[in-house]
Amino acid sequence: MPAVLGADLEVPVKGGKLVGYANLDYAASAPCLEPVSAAVTAALPAYSSVHRGAGYASQLTTARYEQARHTVRAFVGARPDDAVIFTRNTTDATNLLAGCLPADTTVVVFDTEHHASLLPWARSVRLAPPPFPGEAVRIADEALAGIDGPKLLVVTAASNVTGELWPIAALAHIAHRHGARILVDAAQLVPHRRLNLTALDLDYVAFSGHKLYAPFGAGVLVGRRDWLSDGEPYLKGGGAVRSVGAADAADQGTDWHDDPEPRHEAGTPNVLGAIAIAAACDALSATGWTAVEREEERLITRLRAGLAAIDGVRELSLWGPDHPRVGIVSFVVDGYAAREVAEALSGEYGIGVRDGKFCAHPFVRHLLGTADGGCEDGTASAVRASIGLGTTEEHVDRLVEALRDLTTRR
Repeated sequence: MPAVLGADLEVPVKGGKLVGYANLDYAASAPCLEPVSAAVTAALPAYSSVHRGAGYASQLTTARYEQARHTVRAFVGARPDDAVIFTRNTTDATNLLAGCLPADTTVVVFDTEHHASLLPWARSVRLAPPPFPGEAVRIADEALAGIDGPKLLVVTAASNVTGELWPIAALAHIAHRHGARILVDAAQLVPHRRLNLTALDLDYVAFSGHKLYAPFGAGVLVGRRDWLSDGEPYLKGGGAVRSVGAADAADQGTDWHDDPEPRHEAGTPNVLGAIAIAAACDALSATGWTAVEREEERLITRLRAGLAAIDGVRELSLWGPDHPRVGIVSFVVDGYAAREVAEALSGEYGIGVRDGKFCAHPFVRHLLGTADGGCEDGTASAVRASIGLGTTEEHVDRLVEALRDLTTRR
């Protein structure tokens, strides 16, 4: 397994003692892989502008940037003619696509989605959380059948709240049967599982580098070129145009690039971010997905079994405990607000988790069952533990023991 930076980080806990940090907050932002850090360090001495310079450093940096595009294309199993556009993150990528939708496009999206998938659309139909995977396919089928004109189905591959895997292949089939396209939020999937856009017949995929062990401020949108080529340039400026007319010329029009990659990457792009993402893709591919999945399954099974054995701890799930998932588990602890739990885990045990609504407010409220989540302070929040490369048995066991300790205090 490739190592992560910060594996030897020590943090202070109550009483002033230093303990090794148990990072269980990978779903928010994963630590940097050592091969990613090495790739960025190697690129820095020759760092220069891309696409515009004749100098050696500029040419080398341009080659590295464009190679990163090819690496990402291969990593997600994209079609040869798919566009690969570097963005800031998944949210940025989703908003970019939102600006390129044909006029009067209707977007169908589940209330289980991250806000990045719920909010960018001018016209949307929101679907209630489905009680089982087959129902997700059925209600998407029904919704798409009732819409005229261009339509887009938006769905996550793996929930950022529960980690549960969604039936994206079946949903893609349904979308295409109704003449719709599908955008898959793969931010929580690609650090844990192999994704093959072509085999799944997906139209668009978005993900973030900072969740893929490449926290250098870049993300990716991959998909079909036509909507992206016709859409309004996401940013207007240098690099996005072929020519700009003179102020006193008869034709003052701007000739935008038809190629969606330069069209939507105006200005100086995040070259190091793209190089970092490519290095993460290479490192995970070289490790092999079987090894990654096997280790993650071992650890998440250990964690969930430990949580299930503690009275007063309840795991949140949409489709039940046996549904396949990635290394994410959210839970509530009787008698504690989520923030209290997270602060105690950090301050007393050196454990990092996430608390809140995870940018998925409607879904978390649904899972908690009441508008206030049963919390006296009305926060309707939960605690989320998430694992990845660098997570150890000791981290998992420390969390379980800490929660067992907390539940005995009240």
